[in-house]
Amino acid sequence: MVFRSVRIAVQRTRILPAWVRRADAASARAVNARRAHPVADRFWSRVSGFADRGVLWWTIAGVLAVLGHRRTAGRGLGSLLVASALTNVIAKQLFGGDRPLLADVPIGRRLPKPPRTPSFPSGHSASAAAFVTGIAIEEPRLGAALAPVALGVAYSRLHTGAHWVSDVVGGLAIGAGVAGLSAAVARPGAGEVDTPTRSGADRRLPSSPDGAGVFIVVNRASGTSVLRTDPMQVLERRLPRAELHVLDGDDPGTAVRAALARDDPPRIVGVCGGDGSVAAVAHEARAAGVPLVVVPGGTFNHFARTVGAASVDLAVDALQRGEGVRADVAELRFADGPPITVLNTASVGLYPDFVAERERREQHWGKWLAAVAAAARVLRRSAPVTVVVDGRRARLWTLYVGVGPNDPGIAAPMQRRRLDGGVLDVRLLHADSRLRAAGALAFGRRTSAVLRRIRLLPERLESFTTESIEVLVRPRHGQPPGFAHDGEVSLDAPAEASARTASPGYRTSVRIVPAALDVYRPASDRAPRAGDGHSPRR
Repeated sequence: MVFRSVRIAVQRTRILPAWVRRADAASARAVNARRAHPVADRFWSRVSGFADRGVLWWTIAGVLAVLGHRRTAGRGLGSLLVASALTNVIAKQLFGGDRPLLADVPIGRRLPKPPRTPSFPSGHSASAAAFVTGIAIEEPRLGAALAPVALGVAYSRLHTGAHWVSDVVGGLAIGAGVAGLSAAVARPGAGEVDTPTRSGADRRLPSSPDGAGVFIVVNRASGTSVLRTDPMQVLERRLPRAELHVLDGDDPGTAVRAALARDDPPRIVGVCGGDGSVAAVAHEARAAGVPLVVVPGGTFNHFARTVGAASVDLAVDALQRGEGVRADVAELRFADGPPITVLNTASVGLYPDFVAERERREQHWGKWLAAVAAAARVLRRSAPVTVVVDGRRARLWTLYVGVGPNDPGIAAPMQRRRLDGGVLDVRLLHADSRLRAAGALAFGRRTSAVLRRIRLLPERLESFTTESIEVLVRPRHGQPPGFAHDGEVSLDAPAEASARTASPGYRTSVRIVPAALDVYRPASDRAPRAGDGHSPRR
């Protein structure tokens, strides 16, 4: 072992020029001599520690995937895994070298557990550069926003005395190079496209060329983290006679219900907002028997994309021509409470934990920072949920109930693939670690298959289809866990349902309601190809 260490050090000495070794020594002296506040020393130590084993990058990737950037997150993680293997398995064994002497590093900066692996190149720096460069290849602006984080991780290895500057530079070069090569293997934006299968028979619905008889609620609080053209401008220009009701803290369902109760009610209702707003208005549209126009105005717009109204113009085109489809929905009930219309998914476990934690921080931190902090907290502290599914007890990281059949092999069917089908798609995730469970929830079909092949995702994913499901949710930490539906988390309803039952926990049920909602969408012969923003004009 001693002989091998000496051999590696000699190899590195022969490979690295003298001027590089002098630069290493000079930069180490400069960093160690610079006085820093103890708070700064602790900050850089924690940054370095959070990046251990790629936890920081897995957390960010999970947030990106949950926010709709699955392909981007997949490329970032794929680049990270290859760069990490190349650095730690091959490069460190070939070049190696001794790390800086701890005696030269101020005590307050030293890591709690000094690394003992060979020094060159820096694995942390390689992983950081690979992940962020992979992100930038898919979405340059997002990569630019994350670049300071990667550079911060690289600097933390110098500040804590874990690496020489040549180690960091070498790691950054390897990581960026690996990500760059991935673009040659799989072109950005190519491959898997998250476009649902077009489904459901075309149906004639009442048309409104100028918006007469149309009442649309607009939730400006939705989609604030997404840069897009103001949908109000398009709606006012193309539907001048439509009644646009901008929400001011009121509930979208309540606003639509009040409009439908008037002496001269609208004959068509619409919503511009996220999936939670769409589901609330869809519930009122179903109850009144009027068709629904969905204008994408949220962060994800899962239901709008499934319908085929992925832009404001596409939705307005379908309304003006009277083109639509009849879609399945699901009804969710807590105990014997009133039904709740569900358009995409209902779930209990990690995802509701994440959403509740993000919403608690969102007002002060903004959506992106709140999401990263929420994901990190959930990864550290969330516990499995005990449920009884149709009489069978299980401990799960998450239970997902999707409306309609979905892609096989994924634990989190966030967006339905069909508007018809007449079934619920149930996924039960049994996992042995929080990190692997979060990875299983975050990524799409192809990325999940790759990660499962290299044993980074759990195998215990159970799935089945049914027309209805009964679930008893047991308390966790003395409180009933939240239950999410269409991106909204119910906390009060589960608590009330739990208080009304004799046994601990609360009972909920979900059932499919086939062909329950008329919704506008472009007819099949007018449908745009995946990625098009507008339908063809005729």
